[in-house]
Amino acid sequence: MKATRIPLNLASEPFRRDRPLLAGSAVAAVLLLVVLVVQVMAILREREAAAEAREMLAGLNREITEVNQRVARLEGELRKPANAAVLERSAFLNVLLQRKGISWTRLFGDLEEVFPHNVRLVTIRPAVTAAGPVQLEMVVGAQTPEPVIQLLRQLEGSKVFSRTEVLSSAPPTQNDPLYRYRVSVNYAQQL
Repeated sequence: MKATRIPLNLASEPFRRDRPLLAGSAVAAVLLLVVLVVQVMAILREREAAAEAREMLAGLNREITEVNQRVARLEGELRKPANAAVLERSAFLNVLLQRKGISWTRLFGDLEEVFPHNVRLVTIRPAVTAAGPVQLEMVVGAQTPEPVIQLLRQLEGSKVFSRTEVLSSAPPTQNDPLYRYRVSVNYAQQL
């Protein structure tokens, strides 16, 4: 008879191939450790940047507080009765400078484009409003009312004049043969 071989393992635990699994686990652990270190470094950098940003924001808030205190102090100085005259004079001078800034040549050129030949400009007074446009108050005269009506239509149709309003009118007298109209109109000349 022939003897058959029966493989027997007499060890208490059977032989396993754990080395590749252990090596793979070790490589994965090292990679995870590297990722952890990179993440911790990124978190620390972000924390430092946030601390710098908070410090800069606190500095800016201190500057804003200082500026607000200075503004309040200066406004308090301006509100004193002794400084009221200077403030009024300053406002008056600013209005004069704005009036001086009106180009009379350009104003009369624009008026020449819309005025009919038989309407006479008697007086003109510009006023700068708070909203910005220049308001003209004019007294115009003509032999008959029709040319003045034509002037009003042309002022309304113009690109530089708007909101035309007749404030008053006067018929001819023995001393003045003209129909006189006091007209208010907005003028779009930018200062």
